[in-house]
Amino acid sequence: MTASASAAEVLLHAAGSLRAALTEISEAYEKASGNKVRGTYGASGTLRDQIAAGERAEVFASANMAHPQSLAKSGKSGPVVLFARNRLCALVRPGLTVTPATLLDQMLNASVKVGTSTPKADPSGDYAFEVFAKAESLKPGAKAALEAKALKLSGAPDSARPPEGRNLYGWNVAEGRADIYLCYCTAASVAQRENPGQQIVALPEALAVGADYGLTVMNGASPASYHFALFMLSDAGQRILSSHGFSAPLLAQ
Repeated sequence: MTASASAAEVLLHAAGSLRAALTEISEAYEKASGNKVRGTYGASGTLRDQIAAGERAEVFASANMAHPQSLAKSGKSGPVVLFARNRLCALVRPGLTVTPATLLDQMLNASVKVGTSTPKADPSGDYAFEVFAKAESLKPGAKAALEAKALKLSGAPDSARPPEGRNLYGWNVAEGRADIYLCYCTAASVAQRENPGQQIVALPEALAVGADYGLTVMNGASPASYHFALFMLSDAGQRILSSHGFSAPLLAQ
């Protein structure tokens, strides 16, 4: 039997923030194995709901641990492995002066539009609201004020979508929908490359929030799917994740 005749197709569902890294990992896996990977990317919470409702999937790579763990707990998948880490940064429009020390004051400024993703549907939104919760200890009332003013611009099924090939967060900032957008640092780096005037501001330690990414393989998945998941966890896969700005916890030192 030829390699093409015996090739399997792996059904990957993954967080949108992983698209660039997992596209490269998929290409490397395909070259090494002869199998194919069909990727579906989106908000992790939405993907989890679709899988839980019966949509066919084999490998699920989420931007948090909770969503794949819920599938494992319900008996739909195997164990969940931490395979990557990310952080939240502030993507800031050109002309707005923001430093880590002044970030909270600027977010609380009534004239400054703060963008986030949609909590529950997208872990990026949940992480942003964790930042708001941390702000409460620095400025009483900040949590309620930030939650009330946050513009949930991404992650929901009806969120505005950028033109093909444009970074979602950089596009929203460029279009004037947000002055400050709390998003993954990896995504902010892509946005800045597309929009050189946009600034990336690190969150101060008191507001810093990290993101743990979880991987699980669905029950009944093909052997190729397990091989692909192992490839993601291998040094080769972890090096690719690291090259895209993720912390790769399984990468050999």
